[in-house]
Amino acid sequence: MEPESHKLYHVHSFHSRNFLDTFFSSKPEMPFTYEGLRYPMEKFQNAFSTGNFKGDMLIDISVGPIIHHLYEAQEYFRDIILLKPTEHCIVEVKKWINSRTGAFDWSHASTIATEVAGKSDQCEEKEIGLRKVITHVVKFDLNKENLTDPIGLPQADCLVLRSILEAISKDLDGFVRNLKRFSKLLKPGGNLMFYGVLNCTFYVVGGERFHAVKYNESDLRSMLSNEGYVITQFEIFQRKSESDLIDFDSIVFCTAYKEQKL
Repeated sequence: MEPESHKLYHVHSFHSRNFLDTFFSSKPEMPFTYEGLRYPMEKFQNAFSTGNFKGDMLIDISVGPIIHHLYEAQEYFRDIILLKPTEHCIVEVKKWINSRTGAFDWSHASTIATEVAGKSDQCEEKEIGLRKVITHVVKFDLNKENLTDPIGLPQADCLVLRSILEAISKDLDGFVRNLKRFSKLLKPGGNLMFYGVLNCTFYVVGGERFHAVKYNESDLRSMLSNEGYVITQFEIFQRKSESDLIDFDSIVFCTAYKEQKL
C-alpha cells in the first residue's frame, strides 16, 4: 500500500483510546509490553537519573496521549508541557491528568516505573507527582509559523520527541523540516531525548492504517547532526514482538544536545 493511501495522525487523527489499548495496555495479549512500555521507561529513567537532563521546563511531543515515559522527569523539571496536534488526544490526556472517570488506567505503567527506579512502594506517589508537574497540554499546528499560536512558549531546557516525527511527516524531507521546527522550541545548549521506530512504514489503529516515515540509523544520525545536535547516546534495540499492527524492525533511543551558536 502506498503512503498516500495511509492516513496521517495529525490530519485524520485516530481514536486515542483505541491507540492506547492497542499499543500500551495491560492486557496479557498486548504484544508490545516490552517495546512500548518497559524498554522506553528503562531508557528514559536511566537517562534522567544521570542528572544530566534537568531544568525549569521540559517539552514533550509524542504520538498519541502517552505519558508513561515521563514518570522520572518529574524529579528533574518544574514544568512539563505536552504538545499534541488533535483535540481528541488532548482530551484523553487531560482525563488522566485530572483523574476523571473513564480515564485510561496507567497503573501498570506506574508499577513498571517504580520497579525500574527500585521504589516499588511508591506507585501512587509517582502518578500524583507526574500529574502535578504536567502544567499545560497545548495544541500544535504544522500549518502555522508559530506552532502553538496564539500561545507563545519559552524555549525548553529539554525536548522529548517520541515517535512523533515519523507519524506527522509524509517523507524524509518533511521529517527534516519538522525536526527543524520542533528544535526551535529547545534552548541552545539544551538536551534532546529521541525515541522512535526504525524502518517503519505503517501502524494500525482501529482497523485503519496510518502512515509512518521510513528512516534508518544513518538517516537519523545525519539529520540530527545537520540540525546542530551533538549525539551523546545512541542505542538500537531489535524488535522482539510479533504483530501485524506495525512493521518497524527496531527501536532507537538517543540523546543529544543542541550546540550553542558562537
